[in-house]
Amino acid sequence: MKIEDFMLPCPSKKFLGIECFGCGAQRAIVMVFEGRFADAFHMFPAVYTLLLFLCVVGVNFIDKKRNYGTAIISLAIINSVIMVVAYFYKHFFIYI
Repeated sequence: MKIEDFMLPCPSKKFLGIECFGCGAQRAIVMVFEGRFADAFHMFPAVYTLLLFLCVVGVNFIDKKRNYGTAIISLAIINSVIMVVAYFYKHFFIYI
């Protein structure tokens, strides 16, 4: 069994045939853990900011003494901007 057997399919792509902003995130995270860093970035450019975001959220649950709210919001905004820019770049500028 491989980890790819447990990945969730994208409902948007499955039912509508349209990729969402997060398509490729699961495969990119697996590629990071396999050590294929460039392939992960090409699959989903926001993979590194997503992993950093998830780490900060995890630390926020563990360390209750500090306030990580501004860091979480900042990383969420940065991650969202990268996802939107990469989505439009992939769909409108690569295939021209």
